[in-house]
Amino acid sequence: MRIEKDYELKKHTTFQIGGKADIVCFPQTADELVEALKEYPDALVLGNGSDVLISSDGVDGAVIITTEINHFEISGTRVTADCGVKAPILSRSAAEQGLSGMEFMFCIPGTIGGLVYMNASAHSQSIAEIFTSCKVFDIEEKTVKTLKKADMKFAYRKTVLSDKKYIVLSAEFELKQSNTEEVKALMERNAEFRKQKQPSLALPNAGSVFKNPENDSAGRLLEKAGVKAKIIGGAKVWENHANFIVNIGYASSNDVLKLMYKMYNEVKVRYTIELHPEVKFFGRANEEEKEIWQTLTSN
Repeated sequence: MRIEKDYELKKHTTFQIGGKADIVCFPQTADELVEALKEYPDALVLGNGSDVLISSDGVDGAVIITTEINHFEISGTRVTADCGVKAPILSRSAAEQGLSGMEFMFCIPGTIGGLVYMNASAHSQSIAEIFTSCKVFDIEEKTVKTLKKADMKFAYRKTVLSDKKYIVLSAEFELKQSNTEEVKALMERNAEFRKQKQPSLALPNAGSVFKNPENDSAGRLLEKAGVKAKIIGGAKVWENHANFIVNIGYASSNDVLKLMYKMYNEVKVRYTIELHPEVKFFGRANEEEKEIWQTLTSN
């Protein structure tokens, strides 16, 4: 397994923000991932680095990046994928086999481990609908376990993995047989919708900044609150959708967090609604960053 020391992380995040980690491991198999987790049980585990903000001051200790653990198999309607498989690649491969259920994953710049962890969803499809089981490493018990669908406690942007020290090694899904052209057509419609509603990674971003409140849209609230196109340092609220922050070339984690706080506060003042971050923040936070993150996550 390749191990790097004093290694910069920003090229491994879709925000293109992040300082150095003391140690970064690049396992190529699930067994190597287990080995790394036994050696570094407190490591930050990253897939494609989407949906995360890494401190510009870096990360203490170890980071494990899973993108080289990327084997998958399709047998009939059953799909098995390692945690580091990129979602668009698996979605496209399923489509080639005339399998439906993964069309929503086509434009999500994450890995299977991350999608399962957060119960990713889009376009009226979700991981929960196709999930059958996953293998995880239990960091506290240092054992590999298999979790079935009933064990996962699927909810909006949440699973049991959020509450326990489980790291996804691989997952299994059950899809439905369909027509290849119909599946691809739906994927293209999803891609066109995303193009209109979400920034491409040519504008570095981490996806939706805040979760949708119950029976409402974070984007709608933020737009009504007037935060579109606001800038702090190198971080800017995207002008086409107010629930996205883009890195316009030199943003720091501090810039992003201050802008997140401004967005949060504008909605809170106007609507008395406290938005919850969807983006997760990791690393050596300075005092200002700690205070902002505590405010954003304490509601």
